[in-house]
Amino acid sequence: MDVFSAMGIVGFGKAAKKRELDPNRFDKTKREELVQPKVETKSLIPVSGPSTVSIRAQYQSDEDSDDPGPSLPQPSLFKQDTDGVGDEDNEDDDAVSTDDEPEYDPSAPSLSAPDFPITHEATLKEHTKVISALTVDPSGARVLSGSHDYDCKLWDFGGMTTQTRSFKTWEPAGSYYVNDLKYSNDGQQFLVISGTIQAKLFDREGEEKATFVKGDMYIRDMKHTAGHVGELSSCMWHPKDKQYFITSSADSTIRIWDVENKRKQKSVIVVKSKERGARTKVTTCAYSTDGTLIGGACLDGALHMWQASSNFVRPNMTIEGAHTKGTDVGSLVFSVDGRTVLTRGGDDTVKLWDLRAFKRPLASHSGATTLYPGTNATFSPDEKYILTGTGAPSKGGRGKLTLLSRENLSVVKEIDMDTTPVKVVWHSKINQIITGLANGTISVLYSPETSLNGAKLLLSKGAPKRPTIEDLSDALAAPTILTPHALPMFKDGEGLVKGMKRKREKDRMDPRKSRRPELPVTGPGRGGRVGASATQHVVQNLVRDTTRDEDPREALLKYAKMADEDPQWTSAWRQNQPKPVFANVSEDEEEEEEG
Repeated sequence: MDVFSAMGIVGFGKAAKKRELDPNRFDKTKREELVQPKVETKSLIPVSGPSTVSIRAQYQSDEDSDDPGPSLPQPSLFKQDTDGVGDEDNEDDDAVSTDDEPEYDPSAPSLSAPDFPITHEATLKEHTKVISALTVDPSGARVLSGSHDYDCKLWDFGGMTTQTRSFKTWEPAGSYYVNDLKYSNDGQQFLVISGTIQAKLFDREGEEKATFVKGDMYIRDMKHTAGHVGELSSCMWHPKDKQYFITSSADSTIRIWDVENKRKQKSVIVVKSKERGARTKVTTCAYSTDGTLIGGACLDGALHMWQASSNFVRPNMTIEGAHTKGTDVGSLVFSVDGRTVLTRGGDDTVKLWDLRAFKRPLASHSGATTLYPGTNATFSPDEKYILTGTGAPSKGGRGKLTLLSRENLSVVKEIDMDTTPVKVVWHSKINQIITGLANGTISVLYSPETSLNGAKLLLSKGAPKRPTIEDLSDALAAPTILTPHALPMFKDGEGLVKGMKRKREKDRMDPRKSRRPELPVTGPGRGGRVGASATQHVVQNLVRDTTRDEDPREALLKYAKMADEDPQWTSAWRQNQPKPVFANVSEDEEEEEEG
């Protein structure tokens, strides 16, 4: 027996009422699948086969079982009637549809809805133009988006409610498009690649940490420039070392950077094209999962691979014409085993390549309409499927998210979207699909059963509590508690007057607050100004012309003795030089002259 209950103590005060979440809260965000017209035509055509009889027999055996209570209805036999025909008339149609369901054929690949997190949807709508860059931090807690409206936005699933507002918005490079965004492996910083020639590094809260240097555009050899001289296209962090990352650019280079050195890149990979001028735009770049390979796709259709430990003089593997020349390859992704490469081309194709036989693609999927050059593709978390976006066939039409099988790139499922999907991210930790659309909306697809946190947190907080009269009255009637030494007059020790005096004395010593005029210059120079003493030593070293202050006769006669001792210049006429004869002047005549 509990001691408190034996003493008659049940509890202290009133127990707080716990907020209970609505178990059906996710039904508000459930996606409504469009009814395909082929379903209506199929339901009106009788289909004969033994499958109907077997299902009926199974259903009858369920009714005759000894289990208490009514048996559960067969979900395939009691579907929602969408075409106005009764359930009994649709039995043949239901029999055909049950043959395709994976629970009746375990050997077939599972295509049911819970396998893909696409049953529910949450939207983040603040951008006004197409989403051109999208990434999620490694923990799956924050979404970072960039758009053609020049803005970057940070979204936090844990801090948002159903109103879905971003907590930070800024323009990283003025009126330039945002081309790519990448979180570091630890999630503490991220790169912003815009339409400029300088990459920028931001911390987790969106504060700028560094802007990397741009190169000299007048230098022809790209190996000798300190940075890029063309528009940046993409970037990627080193998968093992958080100090390094790579960037690709339209100046036909991929550059390896050190986070600590923003004044110059670490290495340069110059991509040489077979086109005229030997230059081409590198549209995307990527590291392999172990960091040993660097891949790059170019505008001329070529696909190159370099060993990260090489000198980058020439690529180790190359495929010319991997995609159509003149189209932008939107993404280049390595598989986890490092043997397979996935590319999403601007020529409406998705291709898989094997690095062990790097001559022709393993599989190719065509018909993936590409309306925006940055359209990408990605692997599913288990790498059994490939996700990409397919553009709308006409202006204002609906786009599709296409799920392809990795084996042969055949279409497994297509998900209708409001408009063209451009950027797709399938996060492995939260198992949710984040899609950037052409109208500026970010769509987060998830499943309440298989997804973890992420968009589920938006509906897990319950409705916001409305303030009541009691809450307001308690807030107004609550007494204000003041501790004596927390008051301003006691902080400086002797009351308010001395505190103000100290503040005035401190402001008096501050030249900016006291508006003190500039003092006269003393010393060689101060505050960017050069004083008279700084030029004095220059004046003293100058050769001064003193001929105006000297007596010319004395200046000439001081060389007379030197000429007698060393007649270097007068030796030519020394033999016949006349000797001067001076008249003898008496002392009386000198006195008269002086008088």
